[in-house]
This record gives sequence, C-alpha cells and structure tokens, in this order.
Amino acid sequence: MRVVWIFLLHIILLGYIHANSLLGYALQFQNETDKLSLLAIKDAITVDPHGIFSSWNNSLHHCQWKGISCSTRHPGRVTILNLSSQDLAGFLSPHIGNLSFLRSVFIQNNSFHGEIPQQIGNLFRLHILYLNNNSFQGEIPKNLTNCKDLREIKLIANNLTGKLPVELRSLQNLAVLDLSLNNFPGKISPAIGNFSSLTFLGLLEARLEGIIPEEIGKLTRLQTLLIGEGSLPGDIGVRFPNIKGLVIGGNRFTGAIPISLSNASQLEVISFPLNRFTGPVPEELGSLANLSWIGLNDNMLGTRTGDDLSFISYLTNCSKLQKLFLGRNLLKGPLPNSIANLSSQIRFLSIGKNQIYGNLPSEIGNLVNLNSLDLQDNMLHGSIPPTIGNLQHLFQLYFHGNKFTGQIPSTLGNLTFLYDLTFGENNLLGNIPPSLGNCRNLLNLYLALNKLDGHIPVSMFGLSSILFIDLSFNSFTGSLPPDVGNLKQLESLDVSQNKLSGSIPSTLGSCLSLMSLRMNGNSFQGTIPQTLSALRGLNELDISSNNLSGMLPEDLGGLPFLQILNISFNDLEGEVPETGIFKNSSAISLVGNKKLCGGIPELKFPACTFLHPNQRRISRALKVIVPSIVVPICSAVLLGLLILRYRKNNSVVNPSSASVENTLIRISYQELFQATAGFSEAKLIGSGSHGTVYKGVLHKTRSFIAVKVFDFHCRGASKSFTSECKALRNVRHRNLIKILSVCSTVDYQGNDFRAIIYEFMPGGSLESWLHPQKDVNKEDICRRLNLEQRLNIAIDIASALEYLHCHCQPSIVHCDLKPSNVLLDNDMVAHVGDFLAQVLSRTSINLNDDKSSSAIIKGSIGYVAPEYGIGNGANVQGDVYSFGILLLEMFTAKRPTDNKFQAGLNLHNFTRKALPNRVMDIVDQKLISDEETTGGKIQEFMVSVLKIGISCSVETPGDRMKIRDAVRELQRIKEAYGSLWNRTLLPYK
Repeated sequence: MRVVWIFLLHIILLGYIHANSLLGYALQFQNETDKLSLLAIKDAITVDPHGIFSSWNNSLHHCQWKGISCSTRHPGRVTILNLSSQDLAGFLSPHIGNLSFLRSVFIQNNSFHGEIPQQIGNLFRLHILYLNNNSFQGEIPKNLTNCKDLREIKLIANNLTGKLPVELRSLQNLAVLDLSLNNFPGKISPAIGNFSSLTFLGLLEARLEGIIPEEIGKLTRLQTLLIGEGSLPGDIGVRFPNIKGLVIGGNRFTGAIPISLSNASQLEVISFPLNRFTGPVPEELGSLANLSWIGLNDNMLGTRTGDDLSFISYLTNCSKLQKLFLGRNLLKGPLPNSIANLSSQIRFLSIGKNQIYGNLPSEIGNLVNLNSLDLQDNMLHGSIPPTIGNLQHLFQLYFHGNKFTGQIPSTLGNLTFLYDLTFGENNLLGNIPPSLGNCRNLLNLYLALNKLDGHIPVSMFGLSSILFIDLSFNSFTGSLPPDVGNLKQLESLDVSQNKLSGSIPSTLGSCLSLMSLRMNGNSFQGTIPQTLSALRGLNELDISSNNLSGMLPEDLGGLPFLQILNISFNDLEGEVPETGIFKNSSAISLVGNKKLCGGIPELKFPACTFLHPNQRRISRALKVIVPSIVVPICSAVLLGLLILRYRKNNSVVNPSSASVENTLIRISYQELFQATAGFSEAKLIGSGSHGTVYKGVLHKTRSFIAVKVFDFHCRGASKSFTSECKALRNVRHRNLIKILSVCSTVDYQGNDFRAIIYEFMPGGSLESWLHPQKDVNKEDICRRLNLEQRLNIAIDIASALEYLHCHCQPSIVHCDLKPSNVLLDNDMVAHVGDFLAQVLSRTSINLNDDKSSSAIIKGSIGYVAPEYGIGNGANVQGDVYSFGILLLEMFTAKRPTDNKFQAGLNLHNFTRKALPNRVMDIVDQKLISDEETTGGKIQEFMVSVLKIGISCSVETPGDRMKIRDAVRELQRIKEAYGSLWNRTLLPYK
C-alpha cells in the first residue's frame, strides 16, 4: 500500500511539473505576442523625430521600452501605450488589438493617418482611448462597444466622418466623449440622451446641424458641454443642472443670456467674453452660490432702459465671487451702491467702457482684496472717496475718462502695490497729494486733462521705478523740481499745457531712459540746458510755446534717435545748426523765433550777419573749396601710408565706415579680426540667410561682443545691412538689441566687408531654449524656461514691437520676427534683433489704418503674415501676426513649420481647436511638473495667454489684436496669476 501511495505521489509531482512547464510556455508565448505586436506598431511608424523607438530593441525587455508600462500581476503584459506628443507620423497598426491587457492608449498630438483599426474593439479591458489631434479618417469603429470598461474617448481634431456613433450609449461607464473638430454631417440624434453616464460631451465644430435635441437634457451627470456657433438653449440650466463650468468665449453666440442658468446650482464659472450677447444680465445669476468667475466682457449687453446694473444687487449673494468682468458692453444706468457689498473675496472688478453714471460709493473700500478696479470711460461723477485707500492690494486703478470732481484723496498713498494709476480726463481739482510718493511700485501715472493746480510735489520724483508720467493739460504752477533727475527709468514725461515757470532743470540730463519729453505750453525761461544732449535715446522733444532764450544747442543735432524736435514760439537767437535732425526740415519746428538765422534753406531763415558780406562769401567759398581739395589730398596720403604699411607688415588696418554715428564706438576690421580669432569657426554662434554671427572679445576693453558679418554673395545682403543699420540707428529700447558699432570697409584680401557689432547676449537665442539641440558629446542637460520666464519674454517682445510701431516716428516694421531673432541676456530679458526693417511713410503711421509700405517683404516661412504672400507691403499688423505665432510656439513648443501642420491645419488652428478644455493636451509638457498642475489656475493661465496668440494671428489683418492691447493683456495676466510662480513652475538650467 505504501508503494502505491509513493507511486501516485510521483505521478502527481510529474503532472505538476509538466503543468508548470506548460504554464511557463504559455506565459512566454503571451509575452512574445505583446513584444511582436509592439514591434509591428513600430514598423508602421514612418517618422520618429525624437527617437522614441530607439529603445525598442532586443537589448531591453519590452516592458522597459519608452512609452510602455506593464502589469505587476501579469508579468510581461502591456497595460499602457503612451506615444503622445512625439510628432510621430504613420498609421496605427491593427496589431494593437493583440495587446489584450491594454487599459490606456495615449497617442494624441501626433500625425497618425488612415482609419482607426477595428481591432481596438478586441481590447475588452480598455479604459482610456486618446487619439485626438491626429489625422485619422473614416468612421469611428462600431465595435468599440465591445470595450465595456471604456470610460474616456477623445477623438478631437481628426478627419473622422460618418454618423455620430450612438451605439456607444451601451457603454455604461463612459464619462468623457469628445468628438469635436471632426466631420459628422447631420443632426444630433436624440439617442444622445441615452449616454446617461457622461460628465463631459464635446461636439464643438463637428459640422453638426440643427438644434440640440431635448433628449440631451437627460444627461443629468453632465458637467461640461462644448457646442458650436448659434444661440444657447433657453433651458440650458434645466437640461444640465450639474454643470460646473460654461466657457464659450471668442465665438459668435447671439441672443440673451439664458435665465435658466440659475437652475445649474453648481456653476462656478460663466465666461462668455467676445461674443454678441444682447439684452440684460440676468438677476437670477445671484442665486448661484458657488460662482467665482463671471466673464461677460466684450459683448453687446444692455437694454437702453437706463437700469442695466440692477443685477449687481443680486450678485451680493455670490459669496465666492472673485472675478467680475463686464467691460466693453452697452450697459447703461446708475452705479448701484450695492457694488460695495459684493463678495469680500473679489479680486477683479471691471465695468469700464459702458454708459454708467452716478457716484462711486464710499463703501467701495469694503472690497479689501481687490487687485484691479476698472471704471474707465463711463460717466461717473462726484468725488473719489477717501476709502479707496483701504484697497491696499490694488495693482491697477483705472478711473480715466469719467466726470469725477473734487480732489485726489491723499489716502492713495496707502496703495503701495499700485503700478497703474489713471485718473486722466476727469474734472479733478487741487493738488497732487504728496502721499503719492509712497506708491513705490508705480509704473504709469496718468493725470492729464483735469483741473489740477499747485506745485508738483517733490515726493513724486522719488518714484525711482516709474516709466510714464503724464500731467498735461492742467494748471500746475511753480518750477519743475531738480529732483526730476532721480527718475532714472523714466521713459516719457509730459508736463505740457500747464503754468510751470523757472528754468528747465539741467538734471533732466540724468534721465537717460527718456524717449519722449514734452514741456510745451508753459512759461519756462532761460536757456536750453546743454545736458539734454546726454539723452541719447530721446525720440521726441517738444519745448515749444515757452519763454526760452539764448542759442540753440548744436549738440541736439547729435542725438541719434531724435525724430521730432519742436522749439517754436520762444525767443531763441543765433545760427541754426545744420547737423543731425536740423538737416530735416520736416522733423523740426522753429517758427516764432524771430532772432534765429541761417540753417538749411528749407527753413527760410534770414542769413546770419555776423560777418561782412564779402567775408561771408569767402567763408562759404572756403567751406566748399577747402574740403574739395584737402579731403582728396588727405585720402591719397592716407591710402599711400596704408599701402606702405601693408607691404611692410603684410597687414592692413582699415578704419570703420566714416558714416558711423559719433555715439557709437569705433571698431576697425583689424580689431574685429583679432576679437574673433580671425572669424574662426570656433567663434561661430549662428548663421542666417544674409551672413554669420561670431562671438568675440574686444582686446582693448575685454568686453564681449557679437559680430554679424554680411555675406555679399547672398542675394539681398546689402539691402539687409542698410535696412538694419537704418532701423537700429534710429531706435532705442530696453528690449531691442543694442548696436555698438558698424564696420564698412575692405578685408585683408580687398573684398567689401560689412558688419554690425552688437552687445553680446549670453543667454543665447529664444530658439535654443524652445528647441534645444542635443549634444552627443555631453550629457543631456535639459534647458527649460518656466511659465514666468516665458511670459516675461513674451511681454519683452511685445513691448519692443509696441515701441517700433507706436513710438517711432515714422513707424518701423520688423518684418522677420521669430525665435532665432530674439536674444536673452544674463537676466533672461529678451532683446529683439535681426531686422528686415521697413520704415513706414508718415502717412502710414496711424495704426488704425491698413496703409502700408509698398515694398514687398520676405519674412520667414511659418511666421510671415499671409497678406505678404499675395504681394501686400509691410504693415504693423504683419508683425503682430508673427508675434501671435511666436507666442503660440513659446507655450506649445510646436514650430509653425511642424510636419503635422498640413492640409489646412496650422499652429493657429491647432491651438484654437484645443481651447479651452484641451489646452493642457497641447502645451509644452516641460511646463507641467505634476498631475496637479494640469487643471485649475495653470489651465486658466494657458487659455488666457494662448487666446492672445490666437487673436494676434488671425488671417485678416484688420481683425488682429493691436500690439498695444497685447502688451496690456499680457501684463494683466502676469499680475492675475503671479501666485503660480512659487509653487508649480520648473526652474531652468
């Protein structure tokens, strides 16, 4: 019996071993199946620019391949396929259906084409299917209904056709279905109401027709609905009672705002800006206790009855309200006192550019957390309440364009965070309160067109960071204090049309950032200070209609960027210089100075009589004859000396161009040759269509420079050199590349040599940060720009364009804005350079016109405005288009020339289609530090910035955002989302 048991045990043990062997073989076979399926997917990919498939080889187990995750319970079985945002091209292999353990498929943001494989229906464990932003064609596979556990399907922005797959209603766990930006002709089937588990439904721009069926109201779990153009259903709040966010900005929605929204009690965000809504703002919104954001700006809201703001009294029930945007509508009526009873959490209150009248209640001081208060361009009257000083968190205060009276409250001095203060175009009286000097962060002060008087307080000139001061058209008396010289950052000072007297302070020469100085229409006396010639960046100087006397300072003619000089109606005397701007009769005005003489003939001043007529004729003759004789002789002697020296030393030193402005340092060819080690390849830092750029060190000063050497074998190089010199000679701005010198001579071989010498930018180009090149000889060091840095750079670039377009006379168009033409300094401040500049005629400088230069411009593919392609000349809106594309590229890391942008898809459309709900799918993934940052504030920030890029890059020039508005909006975004910088952003290396 014992032998029998031993025999049976032996048989059982053999069977167990054999079973394990079979199981191991089966597992090995299954693992091999997954591996072979992955290799088949790889083989179907034709473009792999980032080399993601370099790891898909036999040296690694397939579970260690990039983009692959495997099960821990079932070793070797693939559960996640993640190939998203890799710029892949090809088709999706049917072998994907063999990965039977797949739970998640992420292949969005690529260029897959062909049909979606029917074999995906075999993945019965599948939870998530993201195929958005590709080029898939054909119909959606009906057998997706076999994937009973499917919870999220995103097929956005493909070329899918056919009927809406109502069969998917059988998927009981399906929560997200987004079919936007495809081509599903026909009406929405009433069967859509049977998708009972949906929380998100996207049907935006899906070519659907007709009205939304009533059955959609059965989707009681729905929280987000994306729909296209038309009008909002009147019962939308009844149909979707659980919706939390309704964002439809920038469309063409018409009609009234549905009262039924009050039924959606969980609503947190209502944002309908830039539409065409009419009628009243529903009072019923006040019943939505969870509302934090109401954005109704830029519509046509209003009833013309004169009581359009009564709804504000009802909004006082919204205790979580933080943002209320109602600006740029047709709202008419008195400002209700209840505005002061809005939520104490409110941070942004904007009702500017309407037809609102009445007083500003003193209780406005209760809104202590306000960051921005915008009441501009209404009809408000009465005094500004002193309680405004309670709003100690204010950054922006816009009251201009109203009918306020009384004095400026001294409590403004409490607003120490304030950087924008605009009280201009009112009827304010009295003095500027000295307490204004406490606002140390003030950048912009606009008090023009009031009835202010008294002395300008000295404390105001302690605002060391201030950039713009406009006190024009008031009744200020006394002198301009010498302390004005403390304003080192000041770019514009306007005290025109007042009653100021005394001398012009010589300390103004210390305000080296000044670009515009207007002091006309006062009673200034004495002479024009010689120190004004130190303002090398000055673009406009108007000191007309004063009591100035003495001689015209000849040094004013040496200001390299001066475009407008008005010294008319004073008591000046003596000879008018004939240098610099004094040679341009259309740029200067000297009328009303009866004692002036000489100057260029166009000025029609009498000849100076300091010499006897015969002596004057002799003097004039000498001025003509002597140079005509002496210059050739000196040139011949100099040339002979150079030839002798060349023969003796086998080298030659050529002076730089005689046309170099005396403000620039003089650099010879020999110095450039030495600085760049003979223009060696080791010093090469860039190249372009017209030449190459070298890094160098000047031996005399040991300072770093960048030398752009023009290649005259390249077509257009000579014109490019001339255009860039002309543009850079006449402009100066902190965000434009600084030119140190130019060199126009011959090289050691006697060939023409042209170069522009710039201040070296150690941060390199924006191109190198957005699209870093891997160095095979070094470790892969990731250069990253975080959100704050990208936003600051965008503001820098926009500010440079605003200066060129709005503050240069005449306006200058850059014509070739792109990342490689934006350079960064040590502090990551951006400087725009490499102009293909066009200077617009004086008749074209009105930015509201479509007039442009007649010259045809060649920009860079992807950035050049579409109107240039049909022969239109340079215009400022062409630069705005380039900036819009550049802005989109900065935050998506997608070049406009990306291979996926074909068949009508471009960076503009690609981004526009993703807003607002899919914005985190398209932004540069380097900006996302963890999953928590993919929503909330980061998403709001991204939507806000990218909308500016979209508005700037629309096809029609007249519809593009003005660059001045872009600067303002970017600044507002910076302040609104400043809290993000310290907690979610990645540092750069």
